Amino acid sequence: MNTPLSWIKAYVPELECTEKEYMDAMTLSGTKVEGFEKFDADLDKIIVGKIEKIERHPDADKLVVCQVAIDEQGTQVQIVTGAPNVEEGQKVPVVLDGGRVAGGHDGTKTPGGIKIKKGKLRGVESCGMMCSIEELGSSTDFYPDAAEDGIYILSDNPEYKDAPVGSDAIELLGLRDANFEYEVTSNRVDCFGVIGIAREAAATFRKPFCPPVVTEVGNDEKTEDYISVDIENTELCSRYVARVVKDIKLAPSPEWMQRRLAACGIRPINNIVDITNYVMEEYSQPMHAYDLDTIAGRKIVVRNAKKGETFMTLDGQERELDDSILMICDGEKAVGVAGIMGGENSKITDDVKTMLFEAACFDGTNIRLSGKKLGMRTDAQAKFEKGLDPNTTMEAMNRACQLIEELGAGTVVGGCVDVYPVKREGNRVPYDAAKINALLGTDISEEEMIGYFEMVGLTVDRDAKMVHVPSWRQDVLRMADLAEEVARFYGYDKIPATLPSGEATAGKLSPQMEIENIARNVVEQSGFCEGMTYSFESPKVFDKLLLPEDSETRKAIVISNPLGEDYSIMRTLSLNGMLTSLATNYNRRNKDVRLYEMANIYLPKSLPLTELPDERMQLTLGMYGDGDFFDMKGVVEAIFDKLGIRQVVTYTPEDDRPYLHPGRKADIVIDGQTIGFLGEIHPEVLDNYDIGTKVYVAVLDVEILTELANFDTKYKGVAKFPAVTRDLSLVMKKDVLAGQVEEVIRKNGGKLLESLKLFDVYEGEQLGADEKSLAYSIQFRASDRTLEDKDVTTVMDKILKKMESLGVTIRK
Repeated sequence: MNTPLSWIKAYVPELECTEKEYMDAMTLSGTKVEGFEKFDADLDKIIVGKIEKIERHPDADKLVVCQVAIDEQGTQVQIVTGAPNVEEGQKVPVVLDGGRVAGGHDGTKTPGGIKIKKGKLRGVESCGMMCSIEELGSSTDFYPDAAEDGIYILSDNPEYKDAPVGSDAIELLGLRDANFEYEVTSNRVDCFGVIGIAREAAATFRKPFCPPVVTEVGNDEKTEDYISVDIENTELCSRYVARVVKDIKLAPSPEWMQRRLAACGIRPINNIVDITNYVMEEYSQPMHAYDLDTIAGRKIVVRNAKKGETFMTLDGQERELDDSILMICDGEKAVGVAGIMGGENSKITDDVKTMLFEAACFDGTNIRLSGKKLGMRTDAQAKFEKGLDPNTTMEAMNRACQLIEELGAGTVVGGCVDVYPVKREGNRVPYDAAKINALLGTDISEEEMIGYFEMVGLTVDRDAKMVHVPSWRQDVLRMADLAEEVARFYGYDKIPATLPSGEATAGKLSPQMEIENIARNVVEQSGFCEGMTYSFESPKVFDKLLLPEDSETRKAIVISNPLGEDYSIMRTLSLNGMLTSLATNYNRRNKDVRLYEMANIYLPKSLPLTELPDERMQLTLGMYGDGDFFDMKGVVEAIFDKLGIRQVVTYTPEDDRPYLHPGRKADIVIDGQTIGFLGEIHPEVLDNYDIGTKVYVAVLDVEILTELANFDTKYKGVAKFPAVTRDLSLVMKKDVLAGQVEEVIRKNGGKLLESLKLFDVYEGEQLGADEKSLAYSIQFRASDRTLEDKDVTTVMDKILKKMESLGVTIRK
């Protein structure tokens, strides 16, 4: 939003500050100023001059020599010009020797301006320059009376004709001004109008706020006798106000209005159109005017369009509608797209006699969606999208009608048609000075807080400790919002830096974040590098991983507005991203790659979605090159050890995951709960990912790891008594798992068992084809005595006897 500072000062007349001071103060108080452009930035030494005498140039047919008075005492300078519109007696803007203009006559601006020096033109001395409006850095949009090709004649304008010779022409033309660009947040709808910005400026600089005094005007007739209004869809149109103006006199609007509109980026057209745009910028309330003679049945109906209906808008484009688009209709036809643009069939022409004025409040979301469907974007639409206050509608209508009569643009019919089914009320928000101070870390008195509230139009009930929030402040809903009002006017820069109170002061990580950090440290120490992959995937991933059609994993969440088919679902397993990254490294000939990723998978509780999915954090490890299944298993066990997981971990080969090698895979189970899996990737899956070497992966559920982690470590002194070690070589069938053997040893080793370690696995000619040998080193120790041979033998006999149930015997 752009606003000239002079327009703000019209409503805050005591405001005195530089442009930089204004920008900084407004930004600090919450109305962010992106920047500003000074109209007089490149102008210097430009005064009002009077042409006393004109003579032909002796050596140039198109040049004339002018004697120009530059002060009240009659001091004259000679200026040579080629302007075709100069005459004796005219008052014109003159830049003196050493002064500056903004640019050339063609409207091009030069950074820093153009310095004017005394010189000669075709041999005749010239001591300055008379200026066109373009050379002053402006245009005919701001000064419509300016000549398109020639000097700007001040005396042709009644406003300037009596200006003293030698006075400041820049000040006279209102160019001692600046245009400010604001970044207004969407929750501050009131600040999308000049009045809202001026109210903020008044509060920021502690100056009186003087909004325009609006009075209802109109003759003795009744608008109800001219028009009726019916709102069929009250959800999309909360209020509709209509008034009638007759005896329309189209003419240019006054220059002050044209300049303000031009500064906001709106091209002036005529008094009626300019008034609607002016009120839109002033109150942030769009308005529209219809030729009443084109309104069939003298009736307005606000309804939804019919599917397939077509309508020609003011820009001459025929548009196809659907039943979600709100339309303004008369008794027979549509005459406008609500909140966006009027129709060609009801536009104001030069022949208009009687005009219907519309000010309404439409649903912002519907206006945005309708504009998108129609491929349209208008200034009015941009305002409505923010969600306007219906209580401003009537005041804006009265302001527009007041301007019509003040500018002599027509006769306003008395009364109005106001359809307002459900009136919007303001909020009541309790305040507590102590709580606000505690939140901000300040020590501000209650009276000072109340002063801040009242500065911005919030009324306070001191007895009830309640703030009455007007409906145009849609952003003030709770005490935290009141605290923000206090903070921004007290000054963010005055609030001392303090630590927050409570547990948050310690800066403690959540348990899961601590577990994630520990796991990261372990895998990075094991040579793994972190990778990051997309949560969005393609349904084709399931085929690449050989998942059957009825797999639960295929039940993924479909994204409603995907970037493309390759990113159309939320991943339900993390392997695709890991294998894709490993494939990239393999095909770029990187050797011995180890990657890990800590990321979520998204498991829907039901499809279609009725509630948020289960987002589970997964630690995924992947590697190829130097390392095998047991290296990956070792990394997993290192994680368990670092997390203090002391329960027995078992690895079960009954894993049913088709993307893993049938004979080299295992589920990781603790206390009967599966916390992940590890294994070698199936050769067919490797082909699908174009990987030509063995790949090993492991996936752990971080949430379960968090539940199992135990950092309650107890100190044990150095053992006083020696350990006894026995080596045990066992023969068994190949389908007997090492984990089963170790479980028997642990269960029957009793309190004397200190540790066991598998140090050899043998399969070969000395054993049967279906047999294998496992060799363990088992260590025993007692805490209160030195063990004797019979103590250890008793335990070993018990272990070996239990081994018989597994078909395990001592190797001979």
